[in-house]
Amino acid sequence: MVRRGTYSIVAHDPETGELGVAVQSHWFGVGPIVPWARPGVGAVATQSIAEPSYGPRLLDRLAAGEAPRAALDALLAGDELAAFRQVAVVDAQGRVAVHTGERCIAFAGHESGDGFSAQANMMSAAAVWPAMAQAFARAAGPLARRLLAALHAAEAQGGDARGRQSAALLVVPAAGEPWRTTVDLRVDDDPEPVEQLERLADLRDAYDLATEGDELTGEGRHAEAGDRYERASALAPGNHELRFWAGLAAAQAGDLPMALQRVERAIELQPGWGELLERLEPDVAPGAAAVRAALARG
Repeated sequence: MVRRGTYSIVAHDPETGELGVAVQSHWFGVGPIVPWARPGVGAVATQSIAEPSYGPRLLDRLAAGEAPRAALDALLAGDELAAFRQVAVVDAQGRVAVHTGERCIAFAGHESGDGFSAQANMMSAAAVWPAMAQAFARAAGPLARRLLAALHAAEAQGGDARGRQSAALLVVPAAGEPWRTTVDLRVDDDPEPVEQLERLADLRDAYDLATEGDELTGEGRHAEAGDRYERASALAPGNHELRFWAGLAAAQAGDLPMALQRVERAIELQPGWGELLERLEPDVAPGAAAVRAALARG
């Protein structure tokens, strides 16, 4: 029997229909164990001697039309380790069910609100999960950011009594194939996993903008694409790939000095960009020719 001290939150966003889970634990690779979610169905966190099968089994029951409370109670009734489990589930209607077994190690408990539940076990203080609930309820912005706010609140109250190691953030859309995700980030082993998760969330937002830029480029909408690349690079200024494309966007916009500054720095960080620059055709990167010519002139 392995005890895993963990805090997590499951939630439904009534405005977007998204469902999500965020979790942190002093245990290696918590991401494949605790968080489960399915578009248009629900989200689950299974922890404290975690049984991963609670995730897909609860989601299957929700998909078949069962309410969260009935679905969770049915699984607990057949589980000889139910007293050690901590499980939370929210469905696509925002209905919540949660269980904290009486044998979970203190401090352990949960607090539910409108469309969400925060739960924790083996914590350094009993204030952890109430702080998570309050932070989530007060936070604004996308569901992923509100979930992260709850994790930060847990840390501010001391978090896991054993410290920090891994974290994960999973958000799925309101509808779509079972495999679709909006956000799927994991930090398997780091002294500050929640901070790293926040950094990855920022980087993911930047790459989402860059992806929009790629799609706009494919449609020949280069000015709009340039805007996306610029914004992406601003979100992740240390990323040489985003810096390179932002440089070409600046060239397309007529700012050649800025373009050269960005492209030369990208090449300095990763020489392969210099080779790629030579291969870019005008339909892919209209500003590439001007940058190549300027670099050739020295």
